[in-house]
Amino acid sequence: MREDVESLDIRDVTANWVNAEVLARQIDDRIKALADLSDTPLFFGRLDFLHAPGAEQAEGAQGERFYIGRRHVHDADGDPMVIDWRAPVSQPFYRASKKDPMDIALRRRFGYTGGDLTAYEDEHLSDPAEAAKTSKLLQQEIERPRVGPMRDIVATIQPEQDEIVRSGLGGTVCVQGGPGTGKTAVGLHRVAYLLYAHRERLARTGTLVIGPNKSFLHYIEQVLPALGELTVRQATVDDLVAHVEVRGTDDAAAAVVKGDARMAEVLRRALYAHVVMPTEAVVVVRGSRRWRVPAYELEEIVRELLDRGLRYGAAREALPQRIAHAVLVQMERAGEAPDDRVQDAVARNSAVKAAVKALWPAVDPAKLVLRLLTDADFLAVHADGILDEDERKTILWAKPVRSVKSAKWSPADAVLIDEATDLVERTHSLGHVVLDEAQDLSPMQYRAVGRRCTTGSATVLGDLAQGTTPWATRSWEEALAHLGKSDAVIEELTAGFRVPTDVITYASRLLPHIAPGLTPVASVRENPGSFEVRAAEGDTAVIDAVRDSLRQEGSIGLIAADARVAALASALGSAGISYLDPGEETTPDTRLTLVPASLAKGLEYDYVVLDEPQAVVDGEPDERTGLRRLYVALTRAVSGLTVVHGAPLPVQLG
Repeated sequence: MREDVESLDIRDVTANWVNAEVLARQIDDRIKALADLSDTPLFFGRLDFLHAPGAEQAEGAQGERFYIGRRHVHDADGDPMVIDWRAPVSQPFYRASKKDPMDIALRRRFGYTGGDLTAYEDEHLSDPAEAAKTSKLLQQEIERPRVGPMRDIVATIQPEQDEIVRSGLGGTVCVQGGPGTGKTAVGLHRVAYLLYAHRERLARTGTLVIGPNKSFLHYIEQVLPALGELTVRQATVDDLVAHVEVRGTDDAAAAVVKGDARMAEVLRRALYAHVVMPTEAVVVVRGSRRWRVPAYELEEIVRELLDRGLRYGAAREALPQRIAHAVLVQMERAGEAPDDRVQDAVARNSAVKAAVKALWPAVDPAKLVLRLLTDADFLAVHADGILDEDERKTILWAKPVRSVKSAKWSPADAVLIDEATDLVERTHSLGHVVLDEAQDLSPMQYRAVGRRCTTGSATVLGDLAQGTTPWATRSWEEALAHLGKSDAVIEELTAGFRVPTDVITYASRLLPHIAPGLTPVASVRENPGSFEVRAAEGDTAVIDAVRDSLRQEGSIGLIAADARVAALASALGSAGISYLDPGEETTPDTRLTLVPASLAKGLEYDYVVLDEPQAVVDGEPDERTGLRRLYVALTRAVSGLTVVHGAPLPVQLG
């Protein structure tokens, strides 16, 4: 298929060089999408239908056989050899069961090692004599060691995951899922499915995956290309709101106030306070005639624009045309017959321009936010009845700033500027946005993401128990309201495919203290995994635990409180153990990653060594946030967890 695309000759089918460039780029993308993956098979399953799909199920009718794979594959005649996992005919591979065979006589799963076929396993779903059984190949694939970046799960999607993956483009879905329930994979595969089912629409409107940090994005970046999807943009929230250079930070109290949704109204008030009512008429001179628009009529125009709820910038652009229209009405009454060109000329008249500048001045969003954060009186006026005095003092900068460029903006400030920018000019909306680790966003950050999908839909992924910011989400209903998607469907995934039973049971001791009411994850892994708590003091004990883990197959993560990372890096260097930073790809020679607890979210390792749990808790501004950070760190392991502590363990662990 790739060679067919490479051999295309487009010289005689393009009208001009622009068409040629566009077509050449499309062909290049198609070639990239058809690239072989040396360790990934083209198919992983087979379905034998009792009857041909779509045909009447008459007695004696012939069935049909389909191979299911990551990509659609056809032969030289164009006949399908492998069916895309996203096609409707592939759905029974994921959802058929003994209770509901979905007209499937046989479901076959193939096992592979390094791209080579090594095993297969059959289920005769319509045979009453065969009992339901757990797939060994499915279990092996789920428990396969994690080396390198995140991989796709098309061979192991579970029925409850498949329902979310195949949900329609029109609605927003929120997925609450504990550690290892596959919510990130579900979100990415939903994007792949939507691109398959609505390719033309999403090609026009665009898709975006938003992750918590660069390390996380690097970890997941190969999943969609492996499924042939190369057009999905990936970004962090900070990337989206990068209107200014961020060089500063806020303390927790200031960040909480700046991230509060009430700031949106403060900004709106401050912006529209620039609009003033006219006190004198506008006089337009054209030739020997003078046309006068009285102040009361100008006020009616301004108030009408305010009442329409237009963006500040759109209304400002409309104002000169409205004034010009009022002049044209007078011209027509005087017997003239002006056309659109006359109206445009009047709108550009110096008197009209001066009036617009005075009545509806241009406002720079960054300068507006800067004034709010540095001018106590300005903030007090526009935050009156919204923020109390203490809250206003919390966000005011102690030192004056000369300009937007010299200001040390914080991430929360950048979000405020993004809000102000949208008040001035509408933000472009995409067709679909996936928001991962959503529980850590502030209300204002939710609004920033929501602006990117006002006319599209979203997939929101997260775990309330893993919220590790002072402003972490308290409920999904509240978060979705800030996102502008109050009608979203909330789904919960509770089957754990990544974290071993003993590990998730230990970590779940924290749930009553960090997220009361959440359903604990139930691990479906047959391998209980290795789990050990070592009471030992000093860096040597941690190095010993790392050496023990390195004797196992797969990736190793050494997770520690941020303040402990430098000391452990030195200890690893002295011990001659090489290590990677989060997001860097493991190699056969270097399988250990040293992970600050603040960057552990969303990552996974076969074996985890967790250093000093109490230090992880103490590294956060409050105990609840610290315990949530610890919950994240405890649940990064796929095969085994070793907890090393010299200080007493947090009492919540029992």
